[in-house]
Amino acid sequence: MNELSRGRRLLVLAICCMSLFIVGLDNTIVNVALPTLARDLNAPLSGLQWTIDAYTLVLAALLMLAGSTGDRIGRRRTFQTGLVVFSLGSLLCSMAPSLGWLVVFRMIQAVGGSMLNPVAMSIITNTFTAPKERARAIGVWGAVAGLSMAAGPLIGGLLVEPVGWRSIFWINVPIGIAAIVLTALFVPESKAARPRRIDPVGQLLIALLLGTVTFGIIEGPNAGWASPPILGCFAAAVAVLAALLYYEPRREEPLIDLRFFRSAPFTGAAVIAISAFAATGGFLFLNTLYLQNERGLTPLAAGLCTLPTALTSLVVSPLSGRLVAARGPRPSLVVAGVAFTVAGVLLTLVTRQTPLTGLLAIYAVFGIGLGAVNAPITNTAVSGMPRAQAGVAAAIASTSRQTGQALGVAISGSVVASGLAGGLGAGFMQAGHAGWRVIAGYGLIVLIVGLATTGRWARRTADRVTAGFAPEEAKAGVR
Repeated sequence: MNELSRGRRLLVLAICCMSLFIVGLDNTIVNVALPTLARDLNAPLSGLQWTIDAYTLVLAALLMLAGSTGDRIGRRRTFQTGLVVFSLGSLLCSMAPSLGWLVVFRMIQAVGGSMLNPVAMSIITNTFTAPKERARAIGVWGAVAGLSMAAGPLIGGLLVEPVGWRSIFWINVPIGIAAIVLTALFVPESKAARPRRIDPVGQLLIALLLGTVTFGIIEGPNAGWASPPILGCFAAAVAVLAALLYYEPRREEPLIDLRFFRSAPFTGAAVIAISAFAATGGFLFLNTLYLQNERGLTPLAAGLCTLPTALTSLVVSPLSGRLVAARGPRPSLVVAGVAFTVAGVLLTLVTRQTPLTGLLAIYAVFGIGLGAVNAPITNTAVSGMPRAQAGVAAAIASTSRQTGQALGVAISGSVVASGLAGGLGAGFMQAGHAGWRVIAGYGLIVLIVGLATTGRWARRTADRVTAGFAPEEAKAGVR
């Protein structure tokens, strides 16, 4: 890729962040509409979980394929295709006549969304080549990621109450069209000189693994955890995982290059991403049910209550990016782990009568964790990995985020469903407290893994992985 001017590079970053914003927004904007959806479409709790997880699961399953596809056929071309499919899927969601069709259209949305984030990160990585400049760009990326997820409930509340739940999908269409035009005008095309081959078997195994685990978790409370279908799901997941671990290392160009995971920082980033976004997914899912069903707030009021989360995330994210550039990922990960844990613990004390000021303070603490965690995850995942395969490396980090969010919604919903005596109105507070304790546990994982994978030993493992990739990088190059 020819060196672009600073202004052009910043414009490319802005365009990529537009795609990140609408994909991240759609991860969370639906949450505030869940009670309205439940009434309008007669959806049970598991149906609400699938409305969220149908989107995040397809994203998680296809992100790595999309990253390698962008490296192969062209990142700009893949990016534009994703924008078209995502915008079309959003339009279809707004016209869904039933819950089943909405879930299907959410999956179409996710197919397009899977072509955006990892490919956009690859574009950024190849646009900002200086380490410090790249770290700052990734900090901005992290800020947008945190802001889009945290702002989703607020924007959703502003739309759902006066217009209805279908409006939350309309917002994506004009943004998507604008991004398509700007990409054609300003984003240069780039490819990997030696991209990986498509790995259909690995792709199928990943989809089966994510699908069976999530299905078992969501449907377990309804079917019974010891029922044959649920036990069969989990047994199938174990078998698929074993097949994946056996098959991928024996393939010359695997979908998941397991050598990446010999790097302790990279593996830590994946585990932290899963844990942090499981906390985020569970927090947003439980929070909207608590605010609207238990406290009787309108969608707009419930959305406004999440404003402290969005604002603190917006403020902390760029600070975290600069901190990562100056001091490495450890300080940001410590802040994130402590914030998630403290917020989760405090939420276990919440009742229907908790003062609103206290509740908003807890939400602000959670926003600190969300804002602090994105930059170290992304920077660690990309740094030290071959630029020629930047799309795949970034896709693994993005896949970890989406997998975490899907599992967070599935686990939190199932914990609540298992504790309910008779629907959302019966015993929700006690069951919800169990869900908040799980979220505090995710925070502890972020803290412990962050400390364990950012020391000298961890850096040595990353150096060995980088050295192992050096001959391939020298052969491949990047254009």
